[in-house]
Amino acid sequence: MRVAVVGGGISGLTAAHRLRVLLGPTAEITVVEQSDRLGGKIKTAELAGRRFDVGAEAYLVRRPEVSALLDELGLADGVAHPTGARSTVRAGGVTRHIPGRHVMGVPADPAALTDLLTPEGLARVAAEPDLPPLTLDGDTALGPLLRTRFGDELPERLVDPLLGGVYAGGVDALGLRATLPAIASALDAGATSLTEAAARSLPTPTGQPVFGTLRDGLGTLVDRLAESATVRLGVPVRELARTATGWRLTLGANAPAHQPPDPVLDVDAVVLAVPAPAARKLLDGVVPVASAAYGRVEVASMAVVAFALPEGTELPGTSGVLLGTAERRLDGTPFAVKAFTFSASKWTHLGGESVIVRGSVGRFGDPGALKADDAELTRLVRADLIELTGVAAPPIDTAVTRWGGGLPQYGPGHTDLVAEVERAIAAEPGLAVAGATLHGVGIPACVATGTAAAHRIATHLHDRRAG
Repeated sequence: MRVAVVGGGISGLTAAHRLRVLLGPTAEITVVEQSDRLGGKIKTAELAGRRFDVGAEAYLVRRPEVSALLDELGLADGVAHPTGARSTVRAGGVTRHIPGRHVMGVPADPAALTDLLTPEGLARVAAEPDLPPLTLDGDTALGPLLRTRFGDELPERLVDPLLGGVYAGGVDALGLRATLPAIASALDAGATSLTEAAARSLPTPTGQPVFGTLRDGLGTLVDRLAESATVRLGVPVRELARTATGWRLTLGANAPAHQPPDPVLDVDAVVLAVPAPAARKLLDGVVPVASAAYGRVEVASMAVVAFALPEGTELPGTSGVLLGTAERRLDGTPFAVKAFTFSASKWTHLGGESVIVRGSVGRFGDPGALKADDAELTRLVRADLIELTGVAAPPIDTAVTRWGGGLPQYGPGHTDLVAEVERAIAAEPGLAVAGATLHGVGIPACVATGTAAAHRIATHLHDRRAG
């Protein structure tokens, strides 16, 4: 049995690993990745001699997928959790603690927002349960809904910064059902206000850490998963086509034009685990309905600028700070960053020695500082750090990592779009899709899509062999 996995991010690598388990040691499983490295949005780099994640830095412990995978791979002993330092948000020109009792900024208890909003803003939020009952008809844009029910302050000061940190997108362009599914479900079940929906959706406290990571970097997980397959790096897939017995991938190397024609890879089944633009291109003419749906997904770019500051540099003592699109510097210009993570304060294993800080840059539709070269981007991010925290120590090492066009935007109607993709793919034997475009951008959600894709392919191959 021969399977190709297109895309070497966490979704594709999970699919490859799970296929190895399901199909056994004799299956030929090939991961084809167009870039020169595996991991996708997971990247562990070296900063001042220390391993440090410059992409995704953590996973949600509440979801079981990553913890179970780490246990299976023998990596659970390397798990680390945050220190308990509180997170903050820049709101109205002041850095404030992020309040509790909310679901991605939608409050279950308006009183928790006292230190975040003005008296007028707080009054708007407190009055929301008394507005006419809210009912959903399909999906809706999140920002306009929140502004209608709560006014402008809550979405701008809390929801937008939180969602910007997850999706690199603004509150007004994202859809309710894909970004806040628990809120939507509560409204569907009879909640008559957003406040009531949030109260119904609050997770039950467990006393356990919310996030986890690996002390040696999440790249350790990437490396372990890659052992399950043959990996071909620097090899883009030019075309996907059906054959009489399965699928053919036309491959192209990033090489001069005078080299021989593109080789092909003939396989029994394919998992596509690539960003939406690549999926649209490969499925065009093969599964046109799915291709068209992928084509409606917009993507954002971002960058991470990581600093190693001298040992002994004092940080604010919080885990970091989020910024909404409305926040401005003292001179009235926009901040370059959308967030800082004070990694040395957030994670116990990153304390001591050099003091590590990372700034995140980039929002959908607003390239802003991303247009600058690495040197200028570093200068802008460092200037933001100085203004926000007063920390002016010169870095002893810096790393700039850019992520171009790979962060999907979950706009209104996204859940219907994904259902359209999956219905169309379900009609194609031996083909499966995975990735952050589908059911969540976090690592657990990506692992889940890779696992589901592998089970679909394994079932198809076993049934074909049995028949």
